Amino acid sequence: MKVMYLTIELIIGFFLLFIIVKFVGKKIINQITPFTFIAAIVLGELLGNALYDHQIGVLYIIYSMALWGILLFIVEYLGQKSLLFRGIFEGKPAALIKNGVVDREELRKNRMNINQLQSLLRQSETFSIREVAFCYLEANGSISILKKSQYQKTTLEDFNLLDKPVYVPVTLIRDGEVLWDEIKDLRYDESWLKRQLLSQNVSDYKDVFIAEWLEGDGIFVQTYPKS
Repeated sequence: MKVMYLTIELIIGFFLLFIIVKFVGKKIINQITPFTFIAAIVLGELLGNALYDHQIGVLYIIYSMALWGILLFIVEYLGQKSLLFRGIFEGKPAALIKNGVVDREELRKNRMNINQLQSLLRQSETFSIREVAFCYLEANGSISILKKSQYQKTTLEDFNLLDKPVYVPVTLIRDGEVLWDEIKDLRYDESWLKRQLLSQNVSDYKDVFIAEWLEGDGIFVQTYPKS
């Protein structure tokens, strides 16, 4: 009897879950936001706990999942009709880089640091901050990048150019701290670093928010804003 009862609950739960996802939309999976992420977890917990709690009958499973599905549908519907409601439940994209400059205040608001930003850029096949004109952190945690015109993708055939060696940008200074191991790997020293910074009118390491070196393109430096 227990096996039969569990089988019935599983079949009902399966089709209820299918119907809820079908009506609420594929957004729960494809364009997940903090709200939809939590909503999906709770939906799974409702079904999972109900299946293995013998005191909860089939009607309770149907009621709890149906109610949760209706609430999700209402939130989704209101989000489509109201910009204010959509902003509350889905959030807004945050501009982490504007006109090629990293917005430290936006990083702080989104509880991110420069290391995490660089990691997200690399995952999007962008290995240097200097390539980015605008970078937005989307509500689902992904980033959208608009590269500067000179770094936008072209093919060598477009210009009849020969293939050139490819170099990976190296971070030299991050948050005012010099990464000496990286400089040693490049086979340079402190005097070289000072000369590079002076060429950008920077005299103190602590004034530098981020500094990158790219062979063939030189140094890229962003300093802290002057107070």
